[in-house]
Amino acid sequence: MISRQTIARILEEARIEEVIGEFVKLKKSGQNYKGLSPFTTERNPSFYVSPAKGIYKCFSSGKGGNAVNFLMEHEHFTYPEALQYLAKKYGIAIEVDAMTPEETQAESERETLFQVSAFAQKFFTDNLLETETGKAIGLAYLKGRDLKTDTIQKFQLGYSPDGWDAFTKHALNNGYKLEYLEKTGLTITKDGRSYDRFRGRVIFPVHNISGRALGFGGRTLLTDDNVPKYVNSPESEIYNKSQILYGLYFAKSAIIRLDNCFLVEGYTDVISLHQAGIENVVASSGTALTEEQIRLIKRYTPNITILYDGDPAGIKASFRGIDMVLEQGMNVRIVLFPDGEDPDSFARKHRREELEELTGKGAQDFIRFKTSLLLKEAAGDPIRRAALIKEIVGSISLIPDPIFRSVYIKECSTLLEVQEPALMASLNRMLYQRNRRRMEQEATRQEVDYPVEFQPRQDKPEPESSEYQERDLIRLMLMYGNHDLMIADPVENGEPELHCIPVSRYIIEEIQRDHLKLLNPVYQKILDEFDQALQAGEIPDEKRFILGDEETPVSTTVIDLLWKPYELSENWIKNRVMVISEKEKLQQAVETTILSFKSKTIDRMIGEILQDIKTATDEEDIMALQMRHKALKEISRKINATLGRVVVR
Repeated sequence: MISRQTIARILEEARIEEVIGEFVKLKKSGQNYKGLSPFTTERNPSFYVSPAKGIYKCFSSGKGGNAVNFLMEHEHFTYPEALQYLAKKYGIAIEVDAMTPEETQAESERETLFQVSAFAQKFFTDNLLETETGKAIGLAYLKGRDLKTDTIQKFQLGYSPDGWDAFTKHALNNGYKLEYLEKTGLTITKDGRSYDRFRGRVIFPVHNISGRALGFGGRTLLTDDNVPKYVNSPESEIYNKSQILYGLYFAKSAIIRLDNCFLVEGYTDVISLHQAGIENVVASSGTALTEEQIRLIKRYTPNITILYDGDPAGIKASFRGIDMVLEQGMNVRIVLFPDGEDPDSFARKHRREELEELTGKGAQDFIRFKTSLLLKEAAGDPIRRAALIKEIVGSISLIPDPIFRSVYIKECSTLLEVQEPALMASLNRMLYQRNRRRMEQEATRQEVDYPVEFQPRQDKPEPESSEYQERDLIRLMLMYGNHDLMIADPVENGEPELHCIPVSRYIIEEIQRDHLKLLNPVYQKILDEFDQALQAGEIPDEKRFILGDEETPVSTTVIDLLWKPYELSENWIKNRVMVISEKEKLQQAVETTILSFKSKTIDRMIGEILQDIKTATDEEDIMALQMRHKALKEISRKINATLGRVVVR
């Protein structure tokens, strides 16, 4: 296991905005950063990162944590994997404590599948670059496609020997179990015989966003029509084709920098464009574009340019996927390559300047492109023309921004030679029908422009519940636990004796002195951990509660409590507008919150006593309850008087 000293150093040096910035496009927002949630589909940013606290909070999904938690949640890393990723990123040498046999046995199946895939990738790459057969067949083919050695190494391309079970035997001899070779799809077992799925093929490893091999694509070098040109890894626990974009690991930085993503179809399209200097490119690997893939791109840019090889049938088949992109509020442009050319062949035959000219100035807006393409097909056929108009208006209706919709309607009116009011009427009908269906499905859900965390609570506590007060007590302990308060202890016949006490100790002593408990079990657990730490002579900070190796109610609650929804505007500071912060009136805030908690607790106790009086039958029990009721009412009166409240009952 990774040593505690190494973990502490990793967590100390990891800059959360840098780590998350590799996966989510972030923009500065005051002292924090914000972006679109990587966990849900949304149009308005509700994902926030706080460099000062080292935490993130996603208000649309409720997820939150530190850099390690993010990698575990987003990349599905195990706790050790997330730490190893950060250690590699920040150049930290990992010190490992010896693992027990039990801990070794407890290694997750998911990690084993990753290890098998990494082993296979190295085997295929070594075969391509270091064996005579690999060089003569696989490398010769790739060199024939004008791929350079550094490009081949960058994408970790490989070659699988043509023997029936060369890889399977090699893996088994190195201690890998057949069970996991089958689960990754590298080995197929049929009729009691095991053989390699990718035998005799050039290998294209498919990486996840952090660069780990998930699966593989294999291209045959045979010309036999009965042999499929490409064979791909099947779905597994670590490989879901609809959620992966080939090349995204290599393209993400360029996509963010250039604020645009080129989308192509195949592996070699991506690789050839990279070699030509166009690095912001990914591939759907022959699958129809999915919502998950669209959301992957949207994390980095709202702009997508789709590169087509000129086949009209293929272009029309992709229209549904492009409509999904429009529905996500993204800007879609189209580049059409000359007849007989695709991105791979064009990149190999032309200079970089020509490629950039075609993919830049040659890009057309999708709506205009679709309109002109379908108009040619419907020429002279009024029925088909009417259907095409409806289809184009349907695409426009998916665009969330009303200004963009209006502009497209105006342009289509000219292109289609149809009056603008008629197109607008058709558009409004579609919008009305769609909104009506949406309202029926989500009758109680309203879209807002601010994080859902700040909406009015739907699960309001009971009037006598102390939920709000307990929440505020724990928040004050987390944020100001090591800040000192000046407390005056009464002394007989003399001036009060002043002394300092940390906020966390003061709150705990006030609660314990009256033998009170927090009703919320998570808040009570945090309180108990504070108490244990204070007894050991230390004051815990928030990191103690959010650095766990798994998602827990405690860490989630702590993130919620630490996240401040409001910040002081820089203009207020610039104009010297004086605003008293909570920290400046900390003593008052702590004392008021404690008294409010006690007041709510007493109100609840009074309510319970009144219920007991109603059901009691013994006269002595009733008198005792009445006396306790009177005493609690007096305490309640004093507390509320201190708080400046007048209670009428």
